[in-house]
Amino acid sequence: MSVTRDQARAAMAAVFAAGRAGAMRPLAVAVVDAGGHVVAFEREDGAPAGRFEVARAKAHGAVMMGMGGRALARLAEGRPVFAQTLAGVYDGKLLPVPGAVLLRDASGTIVGALGVSGDTSDNDAEAGLEGAVAAGLIGEA
Repeated sequence: MSVTRDQARAAMAAVFAAGRAGAMRPLAVAVVDAGGHVVAFEREDGAPAGRFEVARAKAHGAVMMGMGGRALARLAEGRPVFAQTLAGVYDGKLLPVPGAVLLRDASGTIVGALGVSGDTSDNDAEAGLEGAVAAGLIGEA
């Protein structure tokens, strides 16, 4: 099973609400399914150009590696050549920084991921976790 469109929409709405509540810069959110395919993408008015690619790379990398952005960042710090090679293998769709939130269902099965871009990576991650909760899923930032 993968994240549904309804779950993706609920997650995006919650991410944007968290961004507004936290006075964050305009955000963009990409939600991918368990296979790394984009289910939904949206960016707020004022979000800079290029945010689709960044948000998608965060989400895609998380689901392909089975870990959230913070774990991916630690992996990249400890094994930079490996992380760089993975980014090449995935045609640049792996960005090992916070803001990538792995999504699991109640049984622990990976159902997708979301990538948030627009503010600091840590703020992106916090907003992303709000999105996971709104979708009824377990998020790993």
